Amino acid sequence: MAATDTSIIILAAGKGTRMRSDLAKVLHLAGGCTLIEHVIRACRPLKPAQLLVVVGHQSDEVSAVVEALGAESVRQQPQRGTGHAMQIARRAIRKSAKLALVVAGDAALLRPETLEAMLDTHRRGEAAATILSAEIADPSGYGRIVRDSEGRVQAIVEDKSLTTEQRSIREVNSAIYCFTLEKLWPRLSALRPDNAHRELYLTDAIAMLRQSNERVLAYVAPDANEVLGCNTRAHLADIDRIFRARKSAALMDSGVTIYLPETVLIDRDVTVGQDTIIEPGVQLLGRTRVGAQCRIGTGSILHDMRVDDHVAIFPHSNLASSHVAPHAQVGPFSRLRPGAEIRSGAHVGNFVEVKKSVIHEGAKAMHLSYLGDASVGRGANIGAGTITCNYDGVEKHETKIGDGVFIGSDTALVAPVKIGNGAYVAAGSIITENVPPDALGVARGRQVNKPGWARARRRMLAATNHNLKRSSKRKSRSKPKVRRRPSKSARRARRAR
Repeated sequence: MAATDTSIIILAAGKGTRMRSDLAKVLHLAGGCTLIEHVIRACRPLKPAQLLVVVGHQSDEVSAVVEALGAESVRQQPQRGTGHAMQIARRAIRKSAKLALVVAGDAALLRPETLEAMLDTHRRGEAAATILSAEIADPSGYGRIVRDSEGRVQAIVEDKSLTTEQRSIREVNSAIYCFTLEKLWPRLSALRPDNAHRELYLTDAIAMLRQSNERVLAYVAPDANEVLGCNTRAHLADIDRIFRARKSAALMDSGVTIYLPETVLIDRDVTVGQDTIIEPGVQLLGRTRVGAQCRIGTGSILHDMRVDDHVAIFPHSNLASSHVAPHAQVGPFSRLRPGAEIRSGAHVGNFVEVKKSVIHEGAKAMHLSYLGDASVGRGANIGAGTITCNYDGVEKHETKIGDGVFIGSDTALVAPVKIGNGAYVAAGSIITENVPPDALGVARGRQVNKPGWARARRRMLAATNHNLKRSSKRKSRSKPKVRRRPSKSARRARRAR
């Protein structure tokens, strides 16, 4: 059901000091998206009347991200706590709104289903406020939810203020709330900065509601991970790990085989078809789309790729912003740079790099080649060590290789150049001019064989070495003897004579 009477307010103004970063906390990445993007995408399925994001630190950068996702931004400057953020948001909330759902901007693991259930609990319970809570094994450091005999929230007690009895409580506050606005506004106006940080806190508004005997409820999140915030780099790593585990589990449920799923990285927007096999250590990043019945080899990295059905990507290949058509093969150790188009049945093999080129149907480049700004025709064969010399130091130029062409190993094709259909290029050639169809292009020095040259060379070297050794021995025998100074006693005897 669309929450047409509800405004969702995402609090994203903080710097995140404990992250020790120049980047605003909500702009850090987990699971391939910024934290704030995960939160917005969890909120949008509720179809609220309004989606507001309160920004502060690096407000321009955060606003650019959230507005691109369809949210409005409102600036909190200076940042004086969650209550103050809500006061700022009040100016932008539409008068028709009856409820406000307040969400932390770093709660990246939230699910839409959980927010919908929380909102439903609030409506059914006719509550003034509803808290999203969670039960965790180690609640240390969290504010605890203390309930009354009817199960309603009696208080939120901070960790340092807990009694001995309250320390056994494992239900904690997530700082995600739903409010009935006509009940909230008077309490919001009454907030005072009576704390060490001199800030205004939403939890104080909830305490005021409870003191006025208003109904305050708590909805327990089905998965405690959903309420995890992100205050440190360790938290960021945890969120990333949990998200990727969820993504792998969802793909496996849809019919994808993933070996050692704990070793793979799969971003949020990646899609993979049924019966595809993903081997250990694979990374599927950005908006990569992999078809059905493919195999992605160990250690391969695909970023913003489109891979059609029945494709084999062999181990340790690096592919970005390119397209691989059905029944093609890439790798192992291949590199597809942006703009590569590998057509149906084509093969790109060991240590072959392709950039902004089309490898047409059935063509093969199997070993140690670079193909840049090129078109390789149907059924063509590119020999090992072939390169297209596409850059002249100022501009890039195109190489056109026709259908059925055979390029011999260790050939350099100096663009712009065209090799006609059915032509052959001899190995070791440097081709600077067009080769006509069905012709043989040869561009190398003519081979000359000199009979007996190697034998004579070896004899000459052996004789030279022999003469050098004899000369060295003669010099060592003819060295002059070094005259030694007479001893002291000999010198005395000489003087006595």
